[in-house]
Amino acid sequence: MEQQREAGTLGMWVFLVTEIMFFGGMFLAYTLYRAKYPQAFASASNHLDITLGAINTGVLILSSLTMALAVYSTQVGKWRMQVICLVLTLMLGLTFLGIKAVEYHDKFTDNLIPGTLVPGHPFNPKVQIEGVPQDEHALHLLQGATVKNVEMFYWIYFAMTGMHAVHMIIGVGLLSVLLYFSVRGRYGPEYHSPIEVSGLYWHFVDIVWIFLFPLLYLLGRHLEHH
Repeated sequence: MEQQREAGTLGMWVFLVTEIMFFGGMFLAYTLYRAKYPQAFASASNHLDITLGAINTGVLILSSLTMALAVYSTQVGKWRMQVICLVLTLMLGLTFLGIKAVEYHDKFTDNLIPGTLVPGHPFNPKVQIEGVPQDEHALHLLQGATVKNVEMFYWIYFAMTGMHAVHMIIGVGLLSVLLYFSVRGRYGPEYHSPIEVSGLYWHFVDIVWIFLFPLLYLLGRHLEHH
């Protein structure tokens, strides 16, 4: 049993390393385009709902706590607490996905989906035209260029948050299976490897969001009122 636990833990760590490289590629793309189009990225970031993003950050931090408590409760044989913590973690995961769905809906209604943006879209003009002559021709050219650059921000935004949401959905599926077997009394001090391994995955997904939130939502926030 101990050998199975060690093998499962090692396998999960190897998997997480590949996930780090996968997300690392997207973070690198974000960094490069952020350096190339800082004003456009700042303008686009100011149109994200920072309140919903902050709430989702709190939700995931709390879910990491409940997941850790679920692992601990299983290890010490507290079956009732194990079930309660798994239920709470599952509910928090679904809450995160629900809030993210609301954000995606808002982007759709505001025509902020890549491919639907057009010149003259109501971005923050003070961020867009900083240091550029504001005659009509220059403004038109700048708005057209800015829209393309802002579109790149939203391509990256939907790629990164969408992939994160997919990982969250997988995590919710894992929690559902764990909860089913937990209610049936399958896990305890002698056998708790599945909950430990799933906990590692859940914490990884939470940590990815901890990096996504400041990069996507807080970027250039100070420019909004310039």
